[in-house]
Amino acid sequence: MLVSEPRLTWLEDPEVFAVNRKEAHSDHVYYENTEEMVLGADMPLRQSLNGTWYFSYAKNPTVRVKDFYKKDFDCRMFDSIEVPGHIQTQGYDRCQYINTMYPWDGTEYLRPPMVSKEYNPVGSYVKYFVLEKNLQDKPVFVSFQGVETAFYVWLNGVFIGYSEDSFTPAEFELTPYLQDGENKLAVEVYKRSSASWLEDQDFWRFSGIFRDVYLYAVPKTHIEDLSVKSTLDNSYKNGKLYLKLKISGHTNCAVKAVLLNAEEKIVFEKNIKGNSICEISGEVENVHAWSAEDPYLYQLYLYVEDQKGNLIEAVPELVGFRTFEMIDKVMHINGKRIVFKGVNRHEFNVRRGRSIKKEDMLWDIEFMKQHNINAVRTSHYPNESLWYRLCDIYGIYLIDETNLESHGSWQKMGECEPSWNVPGSRPEWKEAVLDRAKSMFERDKNHPSILIWSCGNESYAGTCIEAMSDYFHEKDDTRLVHYEGVFWNREFDHISDMESRMYAKPAEIEAFLSNDPKKPYISCEYMHAMGNSCGGMKLYTDLESKYELYQGGFIWDYIDQSMLRKNEQGEEVFAYGGDYDDRATDYEFCTNGIVYADRKISPKAQEVKQLYANVKLTPDENGVLIKNENLFISTEAYTLVYRMMLDGYPVFESMRNVVVQAQEEQYVKLDYPNIDEPGEYTYEVAMELTEDTIWADAGHEICFGQFVKKVTEEEEQTTKKMQVIYGDVNIGVKGEGFLAMFSKSEGGLASLQYDGTEYITRAPKTSYWRACTDNDRGAKQGFDRSMWLTAGLYQKVIDVKVEELEEQVRITFEYELPTIPKAYSTISYVMSGDGVVHVHLLYKGTEGLPEIPAFGMDFKLKERYHNFEYYGYGPEENYVDRMEGARLGIFEGTAEENLSNYLIPQECGNRVGTRWLKVTDEYGRGLQFTCEEIPFESSVLPYSAYELENALHQEELPKIHYTWVRILAKQMGVGGDDSWGAPVHEQYRIPSDKNLEIAFHVSKL
Repeated sequence: MLVSEPRLTWLEDPEVFAVNRKEAHSDHVYYENTEEMVLGADMPLRQSLNGTWYFSYAKNPTVRVKDFYKKDFDCRMFDSIEVPGHIQTQGYDRCQYINTMYPWDGTEYLRPPMVSKEYNPVGSYVKYFVLEKNLQDKPVFVSFQGVETAFYVWLNGVFIGYSEDSFTPAEFELTPYLQDGENKLAVEVYKRSSASWLEDQDFWRFSGIFRDVYLYAVPKTHIEDLSVKSTLDNSYKNGKLYLKLKISGHTNCAVKAVLLNAEEKIVFEKNIKGNSICEISGEVENVHAWSAEDPYLYQLYLYVEDQKGNLIEAVPELVGFRTFEMIDKVMHINGKRIVFKGVNRHEFNVRRGRSIKKEDMLWDIEFMKQHNINAVRTSHYPNESLWYRLCDIYGIYLIDETNLESHGSWQKMGECEPSWNVPGSRPEWKEAVLDRAKSMFERDKNHPSILIWSCGNESYAGTCIEAMSDYFHEKDDTRLVHYEGVFWNREFDHISDMESRMYAKPAEIEAFLSNDPKKPYISCEYMHAMGNSCGGMKLYTDLESKYELYQGGFIWDYIDQSMLRKNEQGEEVFAYGGDYDDRATDYEFCTNGIVYADRKISPKAQEVKQLYANVKLTPDENGVLIKNENLFISTEAYTLVYRMMLDGYPVFESMRNVVVQAQEEQYVKLDYPNIDEPGEYTYEVAMELTEDTIWADAGHEICFGQFVKKVTEEEEQTTKKMQVIYGDVNIGVKGEGFLAMFSKSEGGLASLQYDGTEYITRAPKTSYWRACTDNDRGAKQGFDRSMWLTAGLYQKVIDVKVEELEEQVRITFEYELPTIPKAYSTISYVMSGDGVVHVHLLYKGTEGLPEIPAFGMDFKLKERYHNFEYYGYGPEENYVDRMEGARLGIFEGTAEENLSNYLIPQECGNRVGTRWLKVTDEYGRGLQFTCEEIPFESSVLPYSAYELENALHQEELPKIHYTWVRILAKQMGVGGDDSWGAPVHEQYRIPSDKNLEIAFHVSKL
């Protein structure tokens, strides 16, 4: 029976979550004739209500316009708002970012299912519309694809219904209440309800109608729900098709099912008599199976005809045949062990928040395919329907996650304290979470891309989530069920079909896998990509080949959740939590993406792409070992490009086609030329797309490999005359075209002039510090290692020695560092008549000091020397624990371009294995830094490490005045296991009790 009177008390009642709402159903489209099918989602029986709506905002229900919904209440004096869109991104309320706690923490004492009476923003929406002709004289419904968090609906003054669950469709029938001419649809949206206790995800807390709204009509006979089960037989060669149709209206009809392959040939056809429930089944021989590698789709057509054979309704649906199953504790796709190379993805746009558009989704899926990402966890809610369709077509495996997270109800300050956890085992919450599971399942069930249903995220465990798992298992035997929260409550371990953990370290994962595990393992979240991160990722991907039950993971996460806003200076800047005066907040924890918020690619993606590649290339000077780790496809679609570089410059390139079957490897000899010139040879091989695909153009690189070999020859030494000048404060070295001055008071190289041009601003200093990364801050590096910050800033010269050698002079400065215990270092400069400055830095290992963040020298040059070119690893920044995706070559850039756009300024722009570095002005004048035997690490930036350290936003960095060149012996890795305490792995850290040294020379260009 329909409820006719709305109640505000529903907002605090967890047992009321859907009033008069239509049953959830599949997301298929339908048409009244076959010609309309070319319109896709733009069905003639669908009328969009997107666009400008009348809108009134109130801070809480008490001050809302209570009668706005009434038929005769004229709302045309209201403000306007765009739908879809969030209230908070359109000038109302305030953006607030929260990670784990509830957003009212510290402002009001609330416990489930209480809702604030003081602050519960209300959005009163009104849309006047005239029903389009195509929809007239048919049953008509309104569909809200996403409304956050709870809402009431009226049509022409009549109450229609109420719904919660922000991320699945809510639909209501309007037929009895429509009128000729203009109709008034009124929607009252509440930011907070009892549902807010179930939607404590790590995201911005928005509200409003943020997904599409439309009317739709149905024919007199209508396929209301469609279930497609398309699997493989035990041989994995033939397809099994099972269709279940729920038909409404006049069921005295006939149904015809036709299945076409990609070449539009009929492979299955069947006619049945219609009924309220219809079932169709059959087999397809020699089926072309669906996988992320080869997302082959069949086209299903369902035709509903009346008794006279007239077409009433036509339904197209894409069908992918695949079997996902557990075999001997290992997850398999189409009979093969699967490894998830995944990311967690929030729906996000830098201007529109979670109200994203098709262009965003297309960019995302193309990026993922181009970077070898094969899986997405829809963290932590069902995504827009179109996303699933794109994943079917492009080939992405999905964990489809229920809209459930109650993090703040059981984990406080990192500690497990579930005394008032919801939903837990509280019976009053059970139906609400089951409804969320059902709404997701029914809408998404026909998408082959979905392999796993997830019961939600970080909500502890209890009988309510157990019921969700039981529901998924009962409804669907073609997929598995995931839930990480059982890690915290092993009484409910049976909820999840796989062992799923968050941020387990490689050693912890190995310990689990080595101890007779009963389930396969995945990391539903790992590699916390906050700021300059993703170091040590190879330690995880190496487990793929070591343990059969290790089946991959999902990086946290895909895109930075940063909003663009205008600051008080009128600048448009990237914002994070707290920047809107939002409290409580978790500040910059919203920026964990391998893609920046404006969909520009961050340097971290370079590492992900290489480590996630399914083809591994191991070259040597004679050929390459090709290991094809794809499960189903050969390398036939790729061209093998191979080239040789001498000292970074190309000397040879060729290509050929090599077909290596899936799961096989082959060594291929390559016809490199025989060159014996002295120098460093790089043999580089790459797999590139031979032809255009829907996700990348021909020539797109899939993966690469390099082999480096040196051919040495003794260099001839030439000598020129020079003059050493002993002053009271300075030691000068003068020769043809150069003058260098070493200051005893400054403690170093005070002047370096070539052809009369001065290149030194102040004496370069030894540095032991790097600007803290987000991971450094989380691990409290500032507390543990802060003395290295002052060691570089406040070291003092305690001795200066000058030695005149044969045709050379050496000036050595010794420094005492302000550390406890004391430590010492030296810088030796050696000069000869050619004007080259040879630099040798030595840190003398000292017991009892913390590990060193970095060791090397900072050169402060004039800003005009902002162009750089180098021979080392690139093209993007790289670190000792993040260089699998970097390649040896010659690359160029500018200091400003090299400043990575991490939301909080931090260490960035580093290059490992630098052989030489040229820093120049616009006319090519400048300095070259060249390694002596051992390559160094380097960076060229417009700011010093100390300036980066002091800024909390990019716009806080000062106007650029200098170019800072860093030449480092070593820098610790950036880490990435997590951003709240995990240290960089030991092999990538720098002990302080051992000597450190670096040798390089500086010369003019």
